[in-house]
Amino acid sequence: MLELARTLVMEPDVLMLDEPSIGLAPQVIGFMFATLRRLAEQGKAILMISSELPEVLGMSDRVLVMHEGRINGELGRHQLSEEAIMHLATGTAPAASTHSSESHP
Repeated sequence: MLELARTLVMEPDVLMLDEPSIGLAPQVIGFMFATLRRLAEQGKAILMISSELPEVLGMSDRVLVMHEGRINGELGRHQLSEEAIMHLATGTAPAASTHSSESHP
């Protein structure tokens, strides 16, 4: 949290955070995310890398999901769900959207 405070003093337009809540107490996490939401409302860009799905779902307007070192998909706020993220992260597709391009007799 101290690093974030030091960075905010410089008034950046873009923040990049890698696993920002690791090692923080729950009340500090809440304060940090409230601060990040205010910054986003002010037009600041926040790039957050997190393996914590509740953080991703609660903070994101857009999510890029990686699988095996590559971006496997992009989800907008209205598409976000744990299930959608996990399908992209594991390289699986929901049964309803799985189809084959091969024709069968």
